[in-house]
Amino acid sequence: MPMQASEIEDLIRASFPDAKITVEGNDGVHMAAMVVDESFRGMNRVQQQRAVYAALKGKMDGSNGDLHALALTTRAPD
Repeated sequence: MPMQASEIEDLIRASFPDAKITVEGNDGVHMAAMVVDESFRGMNRVQQQRAVYAALKGKMDGSNGDLHALALTTRAPD
């Protein structure tokens, strides 16, 4: 079942309550998200993205995932 942008944001927000989160996409399968959070400071991009994917709690698993593709941008605040 395709996911709505609000569902993706809610999952991410549960792990990053103070983050600035923007989720875009209208087909419920191919989405884009930007997550800006202080906890990313000192982490490389791979570490940041792994943290966000962990927050999605398996929703991107190939066999049973609800989300096929998520273009993810992460960074610490300026």
